[in-house]
Amino acid sequence: MDLALFQPEIAGNVGTTLRTAACLGVAVHIIEPCGFPFSDAALKRAGMDYATRANSRRHADWAAFRSWSAAEGKRLVLLTTAGATPLPAFDFQPGDTLLLGSESAGAPPHVHDAAAARVAIPMRPGFRSLNVAVAAGIALAEALRQTKGFPA
Repeated sequence: MDLALFQPEIAGNVGTTLRTAACLGVAVHIIEPCGFPFSDAALKRAGMDYATRANSRRHADWAAFRSWSAAEGKRLVLLTTAGATPLPAFDFQPGDTLLLGSESAGAPPHVHDAAAARVAIPMRPGFRSLNVAVAAGIALAEALRQTKGFPA
C-alpha cells in the first residue's frame, strides 16, 4: 500500500502524512511541484523525527509519477469529494496507491482520468472536504484493515 500526494501545498500536511506513513509502514510519493520549499527542516517541524524515518519518494511531476506507477503496475485510487464510490463500499487491494489532490484545488481532470477508481469519504451534508492529511489517514486505515496490512 502506498500514499501519493499530488502537488501538496502545505508542509504541515505533508509532515503529518509522512508521520502516519512511517508509523504504519507505507511509502509516500510526493508529486511535485509543491506549494512550499520542500526541505528536511520544513518537514521535520511538521512531522517531527518521524518524517525523516518515512519511506518517501519525490517525483518531479505528474508524468514522472505516472511512469513509475505504470512500471510498478500500481492501481491508482483517487480520494476525491467527487468520488463515485463511498469509502466503506470500496474493495482495496494490497498493491494500491491511494492518491490525494492538493489542498486548494484537489486533483485536476487528467489525474481523475488516470485513476482506476475514485473514492469519497462520506461526510455530513453541508461540509465540503476533510483536511488532506486526515483524509489520507482515514482512507489508509480502511485500506489496511481490508487488506490485513496493519503492522504486527
